[in-house]
Amino acid sequence: MTAHFANVGRRSAETWPHAVCFHPSPITHHPSRPQTGFTLVEVLIALAVVALALLALARAASVQVQTFDALRERTLAGWVAANVLADTRVAATPPASGRSDGRATLAGRDWRWRRDVERTPDSDILRIDVQVFLGDARAPSATLSGFRGEGEQ
Repeated sequence: MTAHFANVGRRSAETWPHAVCFHPSPITHHPSRPQTGFTLVEVLIALAVVALALLALARAASVQVQTFDALRERTLAGWVAANVLADTRVAATPPASGRSDGRATLAGRDWRWRRDVERTPDSDILRIDVQVFLGDARAPSATLSGFRGEGEQ
């Protein structure tokens, strides 16, 4: 009886026609057929390369956004400075020499400007220097210089 049970899993299709034989077959590499697919190490390296590329792309996008914001700030500050200079030039009376400060709102932002007026070697011409600051910033976002004649209107 023990011999009968010992051979149950070893019967082949010739000795037992209704039996199903399960023989685990090891996966082997056939030299005539090229190996397909990627190893786990290759996939992990590819994922690392893609992750680094995406990180570099995100950093480049962040730098572009910061550059755009700085450019927009300088452009708007330049417009504020041009407005202050134009107002000074078209005023009915020339400004007194010295420093004056003011505030302006442009594009939903509060700007602070500083205007320095001084005489030039030609007594009929005034030099006007305008600096514009965003909010309470210490460094100017834009600086503009211009001239005005004493008798201009």
